[in-house]
Amino acid sequence: MIMHLLFIGTTELLLIGGIALLLFGGKKLPEMMKGLGQGVKSFKQGMNEPSEDEELHRAAESSSPENAQNLDETK
Repeated sequence: MIMHLLFIGTTELLLIGGIALLLFGGKKLPEMMKGLGQGVKSFKQGMNEPSEDEELHRAAESSSPENAQNLDETK
C-alpha cells in the first residue's frame, strides 16, 4: 500500500505540468528549465573536477617517487 503511493504516474505528471504551465506561463517555463539544466551541468562538472590537494598529490607522484613519499610523510 505504501509503495503504491510513492510512484508517480502519467496522469500525475500531466497534472503537475499543467499547474506549472498555469503558474509560470508558456514563456517563462522554458527559461526556468534551461537554467535548471545549466545548474545541473555545472554541478556535475564540479563533482568531476579534482580538488587542489588531489592535484598537488598527483603532481608530486608523477614528478618523482621520492617527492610523493615525502609528501605522504608530512601528513
